[in-house]
Amino acid sequence: MSKRIAIVEDEAAIRENYADVLRKQGYDVSTYPNRRKAQDAFSTRLPDLAIIDIGLEDEIDGGFMLCRSLRSQSDTLPIIFLTARDNDFDTVSGLRMGADDYLTKDISLPHLTARIAALFRRQDAMDQPTAPDNLLERGDLMMDLSRLTVAWKQVAVPLTVTEFWMLHALVKFPGHVKSRDALMQESKIFVDNSTITSHVKRMRKKFIQSDPEFDCIDTVYGMGYRWNQ
Repeated sequence: MSKRIAIVEDEAAIRENYADVLRKQGYDVSTYPNRRKAQDAFSTRLPDLAIIDIGLEDEIDGGFMLCRSLRSQSDTLPIIFLTARDNDFDTVSGLRMGADDYLTKDISLPHLTARIAALFRRQDAMDQPTAPDNLLERGDLMMDLSRLTVAWKQVAVPLTVTEFWMLHALVKFPGHVKSRDALMQESKIFVDNSTITSHVKRMRKKFIQSDPEFDCIDTVYGMGYRWNQ
């Protein structure tokens, strides 16, 4: 049975373009131009994944309101913000409301579909036992490559899918500097450098919330980032 995806986007051309691509991938796609129509539909039946813009018609933060509503209905439903708004405040707001990922509209369609597939894979793997081959261990860090989950000193760190693959790119080769372009390639997003910087800042903050002494992600000025444990 095909997975059901809801797209909530007020620009019709963009909405239908995304929907067309995802239907060709075999997904069952429903589209909504605003928060109210989406919420009416979700009150009857939830999708398997929701892709939401932040500004929706007359509601400048309608997507945030919709995300909160969805999270009150389901703790595990994958939610992606896909928006032109890429400032730190909006990104952090979206993730705090429980979104699984926050992507900007300059992401390519193949990479968007890869991100959706990764979220479904993570959800499907949650009930499966972890295979040792899928564990990557670096000192106090444990990454589960099948579930796309991370633990630091045995405490879960709630990274988004994008952040997970960025971290993976860093920890595969500790001490090696990864440029912003390399992080983009390996985490399957294509955005500007400031967006990469924002992702890394948020990653650091999440680790520091778990362990105030955390200092394993170095900034190498003019070059990129490295994992130093």
